[in-house]
Amino acid sequence: MELLLLSDEVLAVVVPIVVYWAYCGLHAMLGQSRYLTKYRLHPSSHEDSKNHVSKRQVISNVLTLQIVQVVTVTMVMMFKGKEESGSSSTKTTSYLKLASQIIVGMVWFDLWQFGTHRILHANRFLYRNLHSWHHRLVVTYSFGALYGHPLESFVTDTVGGTTAFLVSGMSPRASIFFFSLCTVKVIDNHCGMSLLPSWDRISIFNNAAYHDVHHQLRGGNCNYSQLFFVVWDRIFGTYMPFLIEEDKQGMLHVRAPGLDYRRPSNKQQ
Repeated sequence: MELLLLSDEVLAVVVPIVVYWAYCGLHAMLGQSRYLTKYRLHPSSHEDSKNHVSKRQVISNVLTLQIVQVVTVTMVMMFKGKEESGSSSTKTTSYLKLASQIIVGMVWFDLWQFGTHRILHANRFLYRNLHSWHHRLVVTYSFGALYGHPLESFVTDTVGGTTAFLVSGMSPRASIFFFSLCTVKVIDNHCGMSLLPSWDRISIFNNAAYHDVHHQLRGGNCNYSQLFFVVWDRIFGTYMPFLIEEDKQGMLHVRAPGLDYRRPSNKQQ
């Protein structure tokens, strides 16, 4: 029984969820620190005054989505385990092969999420009925990173992550690291803090400031990149440049063409 609880398949299901709430808790704690207030992209009060959904509803939604993910990933891991147990060959994965599998998974998952995200914005019906849920969070925060409509979450996150796992050929043990990495990255992109403002502005990787542009006024038609890379926006012409500036109160804010940070829109433009 103890060995079953510590199996790679079980850990692949459980560890990313534990990482999610532990890392969200760390961000929530840091966000309340007066020493880090200057790195916030929005005042903490805006998390309640500007958003259209309560934090209680966000937590309830995320827990529900994670239950669906647990069921789906468990089924995939069971199928994968039976398939591997039926093979008589013993496989040894080198570090180089493991790294290549992780990279393939990252690129696949990233492109999948970019594509579905852009479709959800381009189609009015899909945006109104599905993706608008996530944009109820005008001011993003850590534990709202996965908040959204259950159907969208299933297609974008669960199906996307599952296919990335299968396409890359990674083992359940490797997927523990991969999905934990994805979890950390999606939280960082929604945490509402820019600890390295200069690096964030020029980085090829997604970050909180980059994604903040997407959530703000007229930001819904640009910066669709979700997890790791912003190259997809550059390739498909949806990249919006931005500046990270310090205001008179000593806080940061993001400035981009057509974006008025101080008066975020209540409606999708």
